[in-house]
Amino acid sequence: MKNSESRRELDSVVVGVELTLISIIQGVALTFLIESAREVISPNEKIYWPYIAAGLLVIFVFWSRSVLHIITVIRWPLEFGHNFFYVGCAFVEALLFTRLHHPKGWFALGAVFGAIGWLLFVYDLRLIRTRAEERTGPMNERLIVAVRRDQYLNILLLLPGVFVYNLACFLCIRARPDIFLEGQKHFWLACGDLLGFAAYLWYVLRYFKQLIPVLSAAREEWHAG
Repeated sequence: MKNSESRRELDSVVVGVELTLISIIQGVALTFLIESAREVISPNEKIYWPYIAAGLLVIFVFWSRSVLHIITVIRWPLEFGHNFFYVGCAFVEALLFTRLHHPKGWFALGAVFGAIGWLLFVYDLRLIRTRAEERTGPMNERLIVAVRRDQYLNILLLLPGVFVYNLACFLCIRARPDIFLEGQKHFWLACGDLLGFAAYLWYVLRYFKQLIPVLSAAREEWHAG
């Protein structure tokens, strides 16, 4: 019983550390977005407004995905590599938000951001395997199946999509600046980015809604164990 209580306390400490970290780094990223948005918020700069909305959705997605990960698989011991990836993603995210009025730089950094996020999902497979090996009960197994399915969907489809789209937009702008910069067609590329992140956020919220009953039962098994 004493060991069980100690483990629960350590789990709570780790979850608290993770939630604090993700809230701080996303707060910093939001500060960069606000500062850059002030430069392009005027009616004469409407063409850059989709970049602002896309940036806000990036924060929503990053924060919600991180919280979902924390409440499903994060337990003791603290995983430093996982948190270093968070900081790296936030660093690139902040740089991304400084390029609201520079489409070429926006999509270049968007591709880098997608690549780091992709690597993070691959790295976090080891955390899922650790949780699967604990075998605390049938509901935990159901939870791990759902989390693993979502993880592979992100690794094989969603994050590669983010990376490829942003890389393709960057290459298009570099190849034909006359069309996408002088002709201002980059607006439609930004709208595509905006729609993509909106769809991703919708998926995350839907996934969380489906996970709630399984997660609640699995956490009861963790505490009982």
